[in-house]
Amino acid sequence: MNQWAGVQDPSAGSQAAAPSQPELSSRLLDCKVCGDELRPHLPAVRDSQTGDVFSILKCRRCGLGHTVPLPSDMSKYYRDYHGGRRAFADWYCTGRRIRLLHKLVGVSRGRRLLDIGCGEGTFLLAAKAEGWSVMGTETNPAAARRAGLEVHEELADARALAPFDCITFWHSLEHIPDPRAILREARGMLSPSGVLIVAVPDAGGLQASLFKENWLHLEVPRHACHYTIDSLLSLMRSEKFIPIREWHQEFEYDLLGWSQSALNWVQNPPNLFFNLLRGRKPAAGRLRLGATWLAGCLLTALAVFLVPLGTLARRGGTLIIAGRPG
Repeated sequence: MNQWAGVQDPSAGSQAAAPSQPELSSRLLDCKVCGDELRPHLPAVRDSQTGDVFSILKCRRCGLGHTVPLPSDMSKYYRDYHGGRRAFADWYCTGRRIRLLHKLVGVSRGRRLLDIGCGEGTFLLAAKAEGWSVMGTETNPAAARRAGLEVHEELADARALAPFDCITFWHSLEHIPDPRAILREARGMLSPSGVLIVAVPDAGGLQASLFKENWLHLEVPRHACHYTIDSLLSLMRSEKFIPIREWHQEFEYDLLGWSQSALNWVQNPPNLFFNLLRGRKPAAGRLRLGATWLAGCLLTALAVFLVPLGTLARRGGTLIIAGRPG
């Protein structure tokens, strides 16, 4: 195993900046996709929820970023994580994903769909209304189950309905520390003519390159891996998926990626505008919250013109790749 030398543990010497130190589950030294050496990339990235500080190492070959250290207990980092999306944002996002699903797989006619990391189940409910037989997985399945969906905590429990005609990872793959293992398992549950759809933040995009540790979509330590198009394609091919289509934008993700990251550049604590949009009540005075709201709205309006630039350059804030079993 390669030795990673000369880089300080992100938890060392940062007691004043990070009130609580994550417990190390293991020390990452090699890329989890291609096995090559990891090198320092972003040495100090702060979790917006807890204030804990982490590092991101980057594979010198495929470009996959790895969050270190990964806490052995992630529960405190997922408190109050789900929910808070506005009805319009849910409607817009879900409608786009359903259209993409039908474009890739066709009209349902009773086909089977598995959504890995389904959250509150919004996408599954929409697919079910379109005639799909749906199932999901989620580490905290209570909200989706309350909506009447069949949702399991472990992927292995979903095997009973395999094979599936489509398996989706809507911004869930980046949360998984061992991406090769879960794609391998998903491939075994997909029909020979089935489609895999993966959406992740694009760590090689314009936003990520410009804003670095202030980029909204880093989300350490919840995001264990940080994908570029090269690293995601490498991962899919390593598990015998043939990429068939790619997209370089999910509009509302890209829009806020520009505006909130710009605000993070100049103000602390981070993500104030994002939390206001989610209906949260950040610990800040009314004057500051009002100024943040105004600045966030203005920057978001300007970002409408920036989103297409990232898309045309194939370096947006988000990345979607669809593939079939090879």
